[in-house]
Amino acid sequence: MLARIHYLCKFSLQFAFAISLLSGNYANAAPVYGYKIVATYPHSTESYTEGFFYLDGIFYESTGINGHSAVMAIAPETGRILQRHDLRSDYFGEGIVDWGPNIYEWTWKSHVCFVYDRFSLQLVKQFTYTGEGWGMTRTTKELITSDGTATLRFRDPETFRETRHILVKDESKIISQLNELEFIKGEIYANVWHSDRIARISPQDGHVIAWIDLAGLLPSHQRMDAESVLNGIAYDSQHDRLFVTGKRWPQVFEIEIAGRTGEKSHP
Repeated sequence: MLARIHYLCKFSLQFAFAISLLSGNYANAAPVYGYKIVATYPHSTESYTEGFFYLDGIFYESTGINGHSAVMAIAPETGRILQRHDLRSDYFGEGIVDWGPNIYEWTWKSHVCFVYDRFSLQLVKQFTYTGEGWGMTRTTKELITSDGTATLRFRDPETFRETRHILVKDESKIISQLNELEFIKGEIYANVWHSDRIARISPQDGHVIAWIDLAGLLPSHQRMDAESVLNGIAYDSQHDRLFVTGKRWPQVFEIEIAGRTGEKSHP
């Protein structure tokens, strides 16, 4: 009799747990997708990648660390640096984005955004702002920036002033530490610092549409240290190619998003 009561209690608890999953946030969390490697390209392990985009056959990359921060134009096939602009040692470079004939690059804690001529990397002008600078991308009308929180801010490219913002959530879970950004087919792709996942975010209300799980893309034994994390998303809109890399990674990976993993969970 006691054994039967124990079994019934155990079954009831398991049933209640299953119901809670189906009725709670877990059941409604954004789907998780895998990846397939299409090609690899060389990447310097000296580059502490903070900003990354692709335009007209060239990778543009900004790197961080005081005394090592720079903006570079790089030939994808060879990794050769075509142009380079070094920042002063008191600046920690962060996200970059193209805007017309220019490149915008902002800094981590210095509250300065530099604007360069894209073809010469010569300084054109600069902006100031409050808060920290992390990632940056753009739509056809606005800049989009991250600051390490769960908030993405939209900015006027002419003044760099905030025009609106969204709070990023996967159902009720706030997703913070948003880092490098890329705008792809109407969605914001965002690295989450110290995570092997990319969030695909709605620019309208900030909800996470889906996750891309890149676990195992670069094996741990090939990472320089604990800060050699995934952080770099670039998109070739002409040929529909998606590139990802990380801080001091030896490669840039061209990937395709694969089918759903069957997992629904938060990072």
